[in-house]
Amino acid sequence: MATTPGALFNEIILDHFRAPHNAGDLPDASATVEVTNPVCGDVLRLAVRLEAGRITAARFKTQGCVAAIACSSALTDLLIGKSPMELRVITPEQISTILGNLPPATFHAAQLCTDAVAALLKKIT
Repeated sequence: MATTPGALFNEIILDHFRAPHNAGDLPDASATVEVTNPVCGDVLRLAVRLEAGRITAARFKTQGCVAAIACSSALTDLLIGKSPMELRVITPEQISTILGNLPPATFHAAQLCTDAVAALLKKIT
């Protein structure tokens, strides 16, 4: 018998999955990166707009599991208003905590997000 997403994930994760924040393309992005988890195949494309040294907009497109989409959504919320220096301290654990703690089997989704932040920092700093 298959498990439903609701049996595995809390309501915070499911809310971000069902109604993701900042999903889609970002016209006139300052930088766009794409990262892949080679193990599970999740793909995250992250785009940000920088103005006056701060991220003023962030958008994502993720192909992946429930956790990958939820983490991407939470990440964009976290990025807005931050300077590149502030991005350096974002951790997978922080993303997991924002979502009410990811199940261990899905923690890779938070790591994918921090991989995207690292790639983004290489482009904007």
